[in-house]
Amino acid sequence: MEYFTDIKDRLYKFEKLGLEISELGATLIGKAPHVAPLAWLHSIYPILNDSDIIELNNKLGTEIPDDYKYFLTNYSNGLSLFVSKFYLYGYRKVLGRSIEASRQPFSLLTPNVDERPKNAKENHFLIGGYKWDGSKLYIDTNTGKVHYCDRWDVTSLYEWSSFGEMLLSETERIIKLFDENGVILDEDAPTTPVII
Repeated sequence: MEYFTDIKDRLYKFEKLGLEISELGATLIGKAPHVAPLAWLHSIYPILNDSDIIELNNKLGTEIPDDYKYFLTNYSNGLSLFVSKFYLYGYRKVLGRSIEASRQPFSLLTPNVDERPKNAKENHFLIGGYKWDGSKLYIDTNTGKVHYCDRWDVTSLYEWSSFGEMLLSETERIIKLFDENGVILDEDAPTTPVII
């Protein structure tokens, strides 16, 4: 489970572009003025506590898979890399359209409750996705494997043996698509693991 130390090391290489802690506690790494005046490349959100997890489980109507719960309570409540080119869902506690309210993770409730793909089974827990085309990631709670799928269809297009393996390999792959200032090398190249 120490994969996140390696991931943080990779993300903090962009600290030279700026580092800030938001009012709600998000660690913002690497200013991205080429995207927008107040944009940051990476966001690591404050971890959740046990009562947050209970509240989130109740709202989801299911238990968060152990690997993902460990991530949310020990490392980050969701994640955003390269201005959400790749993101992991978390618990969004504050609603609103302010800059500060926007510095929270995308909500786990949206893909798992409000916009759940029709062919998703009970053992499919959606955890993140890609800005490129809205494609998604989910954990199969029966196997612990993480799957990549289309936006509205959970048919597996790619898989990883664990959450940690997926997160480390995807972080490494995606970082290679950007230069040292966080500017994408090829705007026309998909940022997804496979092309749908």
